[in-house]
Amino acid sequence: MNREILRIAVPNIISNITVPLMGIASTFIAGRVADADGATTIGALSIGVAIFNFIYWNCSFIRMGTSGLTAQAYGANEHKEYTLMLWRALCVALAVGVAAFALQWPIGEFSLWFMSTGDSASDAMIADYFYTRIWAVPAGIMLFAFNGWLTGMQNAVIPMSVAILVNVLHICFSYLFSIVGDYGLEGIALASVVAQWTGVVTMVVIIIAKYSHRLVKVSWSEVMELSSMKRFFSINSDIIIRTFCLVAVYTFFTKASADMGDKNILAVNTILLQLFTLFSYMNDGFAFAAEALTGRFIGARDVKSLKRCIRLCVVWCFVVSFIYVGVYVGWWRDIFSLLVDSENSDIGALLAVAEQYIGWIIIIPIASALPFVMDGIMVGATRSRIMRNSMIWSSVCYFVLLYGSSWLIGNNAIWLAFTSYMFLRGVFQYFMSDRLRDIYREAESKR
Repeated sequence: MNREILRIAVPNIISNITVPLMGIASTFIAGRVADADGATTIGALSIGVAIFNFIYWNCSFIRMGTSGLTAQAYGANEHKEYTLMLWRALCVALAVGVAAFALQWPIGEFSLWFMSTGDSASDAMIADYFYTRIWAVPAGIMLFAFNGWLTGMQNAVIPMSVAILVNVLHICFSYLFSIVGDYGLEGIALASVVAQWTGVVTMVVIIIAKYSHRLVKVSWSEVMELSSMKRFFSINSDIIIRTFCLVAVYTFFTKASADMGDKNILAVNTILLQLFTLFSYMNDGFAFAAEALTGRFIGARDVKSLKRCIRLCVVWCFVVSFIYVGVYVGWWRDIFSLLVDSENSDIGALLAVAEQYIGWIIIIPIASALPFVMDGIMVGATRSRIMRNSMIWSSVCYFVLLYGSSWLIGNNAIWLAFTSYMFLRGVFQYFMSDRLRDIYREAESKR
């Protein structure tokens, strides 16, 4: 079972880890844009990224909804059903991506108004970033569909390979456009466009080459069959609400940091959140293993393997959490310093600010170990309602803590709220599923 978990988790960890590394590289490049203040540029990038996180994460229901249903079809050896899931996911992804691109002006103007820093130069950089990167959105959403389907098919190698390609291209073209070509933040956005469309083309070629013999011929009437689409959207509607809450938390994290009125706090919070993201993408690898294997064992009616899989996935997530605590305790200054250009920023001042809040980054990995694997279990079991309700309640607690204590403890309120939110997500899901007994009963009921 450990081999099965690692077979899916390790490639996902490798592909996931390239995402925060890409973010770190983008932060590194943004801090070195010619003739620009490093802290201001990093802050503008963080706000631009937050806007696209809001778009992308609200579309991640396509990956999550596709993964669980595909995994159950795979476990039951239903070739036609997982073929239909691929087409349904791609149709929904393409429709959502085109709609987001078509609505770029109202989305962009509202986002730029809502996330405005009050600094005209910074706001101009954010606008350039947004209206350039928006061209990548349809491709990014289609990659969600491909990745969800492949995860359900127990294949983590293809998503890993494509993710590495996309993120390496993003880093290379970001440097080429922003530093060599002197396009600033707009160059980082343009790199995303080139990289993500390359990823889509690569994914199509690989899937045709590897899976064409396993996919069966289906009609459009079967793809759009009402009851199946209704189930797909029923699951996804819960995930949409869940993801909206998730994005709201991250968006208000950045906004609350900007509202502090101190560019050093915004820059420090951005960099510390990157360190947390580095951890979260690592643990997400085991969440992906949990969702793929949970769905597979439910589809195969293998309750014994299901229980063993869940227990070991939880253990792995806590192991990773303790490793990260050790890394952050020993080397956070070195990691932090790599992300800031001492020629454009006062590294001493930023480190002094970071030292006041670094304790939160040491606590968060432990508080966040459970919610990642619980998300994976619920996706694989298609228990989207539990995911939705747990996210709603933990988000309510987040905003109560954020705005109820910020007047008293300042920036610490942002981190207290965020840490509590992560911890409560896992606790709520555990108890809402009757301490996972509902998941086991679902597998037994399929006998």
